Amino acid sequence: MLLRPLLSWAARALRREGPGSPAPGRGTRGIQRRAWPRENDRENEKEKKSVICVEGNIASGKTTCLEFFSNTAGIEVLQEPVPKWRNVRGHNPLGLMYRDACRWGLTLQTYVQLTMLDHHTRPQTSPVRLMERSIHSARYIFVENLYRSGKMPEVDYVILSEWFDWIVRNIDVSVDLIVYLRTTPETCYQRLRLRCREEETVIPLVTEGCRRKLPLGYAQGT
Repeated sequence: MLLRPLLSWAARALRREGPGSPAPGRGTRGIQRRAWPRENDRENEKEKKSVICVEGNIASGKTTCLEFFSNTAGIEVLQEPVPKWRNVRGHNPLGLMYRDACRWGLTLQTYVQLTMLDHHTRPQTSPVRLMERSIHSARYIFVENLYRSGKMPEVDYVILSEWFDWIVRNIDVSVDLIVYLRTTPETCYQRLRLRCREEETVIPLVTEGCRRKLPLGYAQGT
């Protein structure tokens, strides 16, 4: 059962204080240590806290996992900001991207990068932060998939990559643990059909130009 070891890891993180914190430069958080703002007191405070990202395919169960921990003391939960992607001052870039990824991929991914950056950098109020997806999966899964599948022009891909590279060089978006929920494509697809979200009706079980059954997309899990 995934939730049991994850809960155990979070409990250890909650007990970690001061001298027990990982030293800068070691482990996942030390790879891209860039505090923003750079005051030493804020950096030291964040060193005592942990960030966990829950990753997985669309409808793999990420939201259910986060909801399990939503009332746990010492853990703050940040769900994927899908409502923002569906309504930006009356516009729905998520729906536009699903209908025409070649035209609207850059538009959505630029906003996804911004909203995920907001999640990474907002003040952490609890010892453990549990996030649904991350700015890293936005870049290395979704942007990469759009480009490799021929649905994103190279110039758009390069611009998004430049933005992402600048962010990781100058802002602390590091994480301590990534949890991947492995769910079969068939199960994900059944969940998509059951919840009947308008944007997701165009997602096929078999992706174009690929024999692997893999429904890719942005949405909260069930």
